[in-house]
Formats: sequence, structure tokens, C-alpha cells
Amino acid sequence: MQTAFLPPPNSQQLVVGLVGCGVMGRGIAQLAALAGAQVRLCDSREGAAGTARQELLATFGKLSEKGKLDQTAAAAAADRLQVCDRLEDLAGCHVIVEAIVEDLAVKKALFSNLESIAGPDAILATNTSSLPVTAIAAGLQHPERVAGFHFFNPVPLMKIVEVIGGFLTRPEITDYLLALGRHWGHNAVRAKDTPGFIVNHAGRGYGTEGLRVLAEGIASVPVLDNILRDTAGFRLGPCELLDLTGLDVSHPVMESIYHQYYEEPRFRPQVNTRQMLTAGALGKKVGHGFYRYGADGKKEAIAEPAQATQLPTSVWLSHDRPELAERIAVLISAAGIPIETSARPSDSALCLVTPLGEDATTCCAREDLDGRRTVGVESLFDASRRRVVMTTPATTSDYLAMACGLFGATGVPVSVIRDSAGMVTQRVVAHIINIACEIAQQDIADSLDIDRAVTLGLGYPLGPLAWGDALGPTTVLAILKNLEQQTGDPRYRPSPWLQRRALLGLSLLHKEI
Repeated sequence: MQTAFLPPPNSQQLVVGLVGCGVMGRGIAQLAALAGAQVRLCDSREGAAGTARQELLATFGKLSEKGKLDQTAAAAAADRLQVCDRLEDLAGCHVIVEAIVEDLAVKKALFSNLESIAGPDAILATNTSSLPVTAIAAGLQHPERVAGFHFFNPVPLMKIVEVIGGFLTRPEITDYLLALGRHWGHNAVRAKDTPGFIVNHAGRGYGTEGLRVLAEGIASVPVLDNILRDTAGFRLGPCELLDLTGLDVSHPVMESIYHQYYEEPRFRPQVNTRQMLTAGALGKKVGHGFYRYGADGKKEAIAEPAQATQLPTSVWLSHDRPELAERIAVLISAAGIPIETSARPSDSALCLVTPLGEDATTCCAREDLDGRRTVGVESLFDASRRRVVMTTPATTSDYLAMACGLFGATGVPVSVIRDSAGMVTQRVVAHIINIACEIAQQDIADSLDIDRAVTLGLGYPLGPLAWGDALGPTTVLAILKNLEQQTGDPRYRPSPWLQRRALLGLSLLHKEI
């Protein structure tokens, strides 16, 4: 099969068929029409294609009113939208994009019909987010012309599209879709046909590890969300994000990717969201999930538990990791509390340890400290908006109050968590980085494309590989090794991509020859 018959992606002769006129389909149609393509809208629901066209015309009108779209261009884009009553009306399209329900049997049936309708050289593309492109194409006479063309919602604003070749897809097909996606104004990245592709694969780290923190009783829902927003820079905490997407969507994807990877521990879901799904606590769409939502859709805030505060007379700071201790010393000095410089703490000093992938208990025992006076503190991530302290099982309420008073003395909020390997932010971010390293190791996508897709598709403050570089590959490796040792869970085993680059002092974005 050749693609020479296809008009260039920027040609106004290009005819694009769009099957499925829901939110995703309309978004894709908007991109195509505004970029100059002729667009044929088709939907099995009676009247849906016509409704979609009217909604797109209204969107063009609003963009024009706001000065974001020239009136002439809006009118021209509207003229390029055509409503089709039957699949047969898609005959003659150069590219047909499917954006229907995520059901393999339904998609296979549709593609079988499209194959008999479309010209022999037309590209058939699926917007699937979780189903194998190879499976969708299986059984067709020409599976080599089927590819994934996965956009994200809302399509016009999420400037990323994954282009996925199935096992039999011809390279020129994916090449064309990459060029088409770029012409439509999106960052187009190539991905292998693996569960979750790039973005949904990389996204397994955030939610599943956050849920694991909850399941272990380390932090409450608001504490978890507050810590990850304020110390790592995520736009939403994992519970807020799951409430927004809805557990009827998110939990099945978690289970699907876990099972598609034959129970890979890195992707293991948690029981708590299965229970919530069973109970119908889906999130914002039903008014309650991890949080409750008012009639106006606004989240009802849950305050963190109030903590007693007082100031210690002196602080002894762990000598175990000097580079981390220096960061905490700055915070202690800002509170005006003296730091003891002796090898051993005085009898009344508040003892602070700086875990790196470990729990406070391990750090306390290694330095032979009094567990009743010892508190762990997050020292690796940003402390300007929130400080995080972690008790040992022996920490007394008086010394916890001293830690809260010390780190809250300048008005910055303090969150308290129970003893845990890796604190909260360390374990979540290291898990995200490790999964991205494994995506690179498996050659699912180019390392730069991984970071580009994740930042655009998930809104993370940094691409996971660049984040690993910022923290230091050796630091991330140490966190993961300590997590694996302390929990005994292969979930935290470091990716070879990470291990080798850490040992050689290379960037995680470094590509081999």
C-alpha cells in the first residue's frame, strides 16, 4: 500500500470522515475543519451528526466573537462540515477517524463495515485510549492501513495526539498521521501498540501510588492531595483528579492496564476505589466521591486535622544526609530555634531525620535516637508552600507539637503523616519517574516524546524523565531501592533504564546509539 494518492496533510482537498459525534468526535472535527480539511460527520444515533454540526457552528461563532478566529475563517470552516446519514456516505474519504464507545467488539464491527465502504487506500484511524490497535484491526483484509490516532479531551485545548501503529500497520500510515496531527496544531508523538500507549501508561504512577498511601493509612484524603499539590506542583491531588474523571472511567482503566500487563506490580490498583465504584461514589458527576460537591459543582473543602503547636528549646538535626540536612537547617533558622551541633542530641532536643525512600523508624534506629523525640521531615521537595513531618510509632504528642510549631512558625502550613517508607511525595514522584523510565526502556516511545506527551496530556509540572534529572538519577534510584527493600514489593524495583544511567552519570533523556 502506498500513500501517494493522499493529498498532503495541509491540502484543502483532504476529506476526513468522522464516525462518532460525541465530545471527542466534535473536538477532532473542529481541528480538521479549522485546518482546511473537508469533514464528513457520521453517527449511528439519529440526528447526532446534525446536532454536532450545529454545536460546532456555535463554537466557531464564539471563537470569532472573542477575536480568536477570523469571521471569514469561521465561515469557511463551517462550509467544510457535512452531515452524513449513513456510513456509506464516507466513501471517498481519505482518512476516517473513529471516536465511538470503548468496546472492542463494537469497534471491530465498525471497522469491518468501513473497510467495505472506504477506498482501498484510505487510512482507517481509531481514537481508542485503551484498546489494542492490533486487536481492532485483526480480521480485516487490510489491517496494515489501520492506526491509532488518540486525542485527549478537550481536544482543541489538549495539544497532544498519540499516533500508534498496530503490529501490521505500514510505517507510512503512521508517518502521515503524525504529519496530519502536527498540521492540525497538535504535538504528534509516535507510540508502540502497548496498553495505555504513552500518556495513560505513564499516568498509572500518580493515582495508584496515591491510593496506596491512603490504603496504608499514611495520610487522609485532604492531607494526601494537599501534600502533592503544594510540594510537587501537581495541579490536582490524586483524589481530586479521580473525582473529576469519575471512578466509572478511571478504575476500569486501572484494572485493564494492570491485567493487560499480566499483573505487573507497578500498575496494581487498590481495593478502595473498587469499593467506592461498587457503592456508586463515582466523584463529582454524582456529587460525592473522595469529596462531596454542592449543587453548583464546587468541592466541599475538608480541613486537615488541627495539630497542637509549641516550639522546641533546641533541635538536633540528623548527620546522615548532610545535603538534605542543609535544606532543613534553613527552615529551622528561619524559626529562630538553635541547632545543636554535637554528635549526639541533648536529653530534651527535638530530633529530626531526613528519610530518603525510608521510614522515620529506620532512620531513628540507624542513628540510635530516642523514637519518642524523633520526627521525620520531607527534605527533597519544595517546602515554600507546605512542610511535611512524619512521626515514628513512638513519637509523643509533645514532640509532634514541637515539630509542627517549628515548621509552622513562619506561617507555612504543616501536614502530619504516619511513618511510611518514602514519605508521600518521594514515593509518588519516584514511582512516576520509574514507570516513564520503563516506557523508554521498552522503546514504546522516544524519551523526549514521553516527556512531551506527559506534560501536555497529564499537566505534570515536569516531564517524568526531566524530573528525574532534576532530582538526580542516583537520588531516584536510592528512593526506589529503599522502598523495595523496606516493603518487599517488586512494585518499586528500579527500571534498568534508570539504573544504568544513574551508574554512568547520564541524563535520563540520554538516548543510546
